[in-house]
Amino acid sequence: MKKSHPIRRTMLAAAATVSGIVLLLSLKPAGDPAAASAQGGAAPQRTAAGQESPQGGSAHQTGTRTVTGDVVKTEYGPVQVRLSLSDGRIVKADAVQAPQGGTSDQKTALAVPRLNKAAVAAQSADIDAVSGATYTSGGYKKSLQSALDKAKATGGGSGSAGASGAKGASASPKAPAAAAPAAQTRVITGDVARTEYGPVQVRLVLAGTKITKAETVQAPSGGRSTQVTADAVPKLNQEAVAAGSADIDAVSGATYTSGGYKKSLQSALDKAGG
Repeated sequence: MKKSHPIRRTMLAAAATVSGIVLLLSLKPAGDPAAASAQGGAAPQRTAAGQESPQGGSAHQTGTRTVTGDVVKTEYGPVQVRLSLSDGRIVKADAVQAPQGGTSDQKTALAVPRLNKAAVAAQSADIDAVSGATYTSGGYKKSLQSALDKAKATGGGSGSAGASGAKGASASPKAPAAAAPAAQTRVITGDVARTEYGPVQVRLVLAGTKITKAETVQAPSGGRSTQVTADAVPKLNQEAVAAGSADIDAVSGATYTSGGYKKSLQSALDKAGG
């Protein structure tokens, strides 16, 4: 068959057409909307996955927050506690304010680190007063409790009162036990302690073994002693309740009265069995 024969030309044209169609079909998937949609869908999925990490990190950070307690006024200056909490648990405690000046500087430097450590360890305001820093300790505990109350009120402090599962579980059984001391409230009067300026005698009100009130039945009076007693006795009573023991500081300017008070206080505690 000749190259210029009409049938040959027709066959070649048809073959060329088929080849062109095949070529077009092979190229079409690249521009196919379905394929493009599938490819486009894969990208957002990866983007969302990429966003997961920062979102997770943010949630963790918002789980940590700072709560500052109320300012508590004491005889030697204000005390204020700030807590850092993570998932309701105290991870750090700081004293924003504490007594300063004179001997207060030394007492604050000694007491505050211990109180901070005790707050983290106890996960509550039920911590011991630091000996020699009764007023600071009492103010610290009050401010600490107010911070815990604020944390609980804002919805993230349920763990502050029971920061761990163990503490949260033990909180319920302790509720009925709290009523027991009320039934065991008793009044005990210490021995009379003789001083250079007159007798001193202390009377305690206890709930169980805890001092809830302290007062002086007898104290020096007359002349300057009346003024010294009026100044010293309220401070000594307050310290006795805060310390829960006879390990309290003497009031400056009332050394004899303070000494007699501590002796009578200790005798009352001995009678109480504490």
